[in-house]
Amino acid sequence: MLKKLSAITLLLGLLSLTPGVMTAAPAPPQKKPVQNVSPRKHPNIAAAQRLTAQAFQKITAAQQANEFDLAGHAAKAKELLDQANEELKKAAEVSNINHQK
Repeated sequence: MLKKLSAITLLLGLLSLTPGVMTAAPAPPQKKPVQNVSPRKHPNIAAAQRLTAQAFQKITAAQQANEFDLAGHAAKAKELLDQANEELKKAAEVSNINHQK
């Protein structure tokens, strides 16, 4: 019993010496959604792209305010915003093709 208690005490002591092991490191920076749709040709799609960029910035601010401790959910939201932004670009491209006919 004493041996087991000593081992647990030693383990807890070692863990207290390495606080970096217990905390999650910030996620690597993600690319901000680009605004690459012409507001003249596609004002609504361009506005949606602008809003994805603004949402990305707000999520980044939330991550910084919470020291990136959001269990990966903010990073996932940023990935999804980037995907949405890419889909908006594709929608504009399809619209351009359809209006050329």
